[in-house]
Amino acid sequence: FSEDVATRFIGNGWNVTRVGDANDLAMLQRAFVVAQKEKERPTLIIVDSHIGYGAPTKQGTHGAHGEPLGEEEIRLTKRNYGWPEDEKFLVPDGVRDHFRNGIGARGRQLRQDWFARLDEYGKAYPELADQLTRMQKRLLPDGWDKDIPTFAPDAKGLAGREASGKVLNAIAKNVPWLVGGAADLAPSTKTRLTLEGAGDFEADNYAGRNFHFGIREHAMSAVVNGLSLSKVRAYGSGFLIFSDYSRPAIRLSAIMEVPTIHVFTHDSIGVGEDGPTHQPIEHLPSLRAIPGVVVMRPADANEVSEAWRYVMQLQHEPAVLVLTRQALPTLDRSKYAGAENTKFGAYVLADAAGPDGDPDVLLLATGSEVSLCIAAYEQLVAEGVKARVVSMPSWEVFEHQDEDYKARVIPPSVTARVAVEQASTFGWGRYVTNNDQIIGMKTFGASAPLKELTQKFGFTVENVVAVAKKEIQRARAGQGA
Repeated sequence: FSEDVATRFIGNGWNVTRVGDANDLAMLQRAFVVAQKEKERPTLIIVDSHIGYGAPTKQGTHGAHGEPLGEEEIRLTKRNYGWPEDEKFLVPDGVRDHFRNGIGARGRQLRQDWFARLDEYGKAYPELADQLTRMQKRLLPDGWDKDIPTFAPDAKGLAGREASGKVLNAIAKNVPWLVGGAADLAPSTKTRLTLEGAGDFEADNYAGRNFHFGIREHAMSAVVNGLSLSKVRAYGSGFLIFSDYSRPAIRLSAIMEVPTIHVFTHDSIGVGEDGPTHQPIEHLPSLRAIPGVVVMRPADANEVSEAWRYVMQLQHEPAVLVLTRQALPTLDRSKYAGAENTKFGAYVLADAAGPDGDPDVLLLATGSEVSLCIAAYEQLVAEGVKARVVSMPSWEVFEHQDEDYKARVIPPSVTARVAVEQASTFGWGRYVTNNDQIIGMKTFGASAPLKELTQKFGFTVENVVAVAKKEIQRARAGQGA
């Protein structure tokens, strides 16, 4: 490092110690003892070492890092150490005894002591012990979702982030180990727990459930990983445009198979006047590209409720909730399919063809564009077109359904399709038959009011209807040929 690392951490209030030789075991032990005695500050132990220590020609070089030492260098290194040169995977007796009878024995005793204390705790505090056991098994309390709201139809509707805040607090009421926070954006992402007693996690209040992570999305998501490894249900939140900072930690949560929850709001050009620097374009498909991550972009307040219901029950997969800044109409579920179908990842929301017929055209959409497709659907139906709207809140969940279900929702025989999403078109190729069928973002956004942006980029009823009719004609021409 060219900078003075120790001074930098001291300036941040850390306790800093230094070990001048990584092979001085007594000095290392003293450093750890000092660190364990520190009760107020985090400790950084700086250890000076040589890469490839003991390798006569490769010590201190990149050759000891990026490639095997090689048979001859290994032999020379063993000679340098005074080890038998022909032994393979040699573990000296002293090392084996230290691990087996020292560290191993101590670990076994600590484990036995812990379970004994847990048994005593269970007898003294049976209700709390039951909660702890459920948490450790990644189970949820009975009736955990009983207060999740159902939202009445409303043309003006509710922003995805607003609905999420209501649902989050309803769940937190019944799941005491649900904790989380935001990267300095809780008032905007609506992720603060406001129920009585939630409080802020601070040095003098470890019972607080709200974490103030600061403007550092990567650290936030890494902390959420750590919390989740303890079996706490943890979430972090920020704007979708900043999700790139969280990607390495989200990727790691998928590798570790821990069910972290990431809430990203302000999910599209709907951000408006903030312009292209704050309008996410490529972020949604890039999150979908991470193996093992469940991405959900709900269409209205009731899909938000069901998305939360779904992700809370995940035990091994991290989840990303992608939510709007702007209000979305709350759909009339007596007229359209129920939001409980969100659990299938995609479902038929509206269908003029009826249960026994194939539609003329499929309108596929996620999030804020679903209500746009509903408006286009109503116009197409009024003109005699048998249209179908498919809400697709989660591609990953949909792809896990059986082939029969997927074929019923998106019939292979119906080639006239229109996919509508305010994001990069990357990935939609699996659901459409040609790129002309996608109404999406092929450039960065612009700074303007939302209404002007939707006109500029083609997210209008008129454009969806026009593309749908064009695709119907194309499909019929192909059938005729």
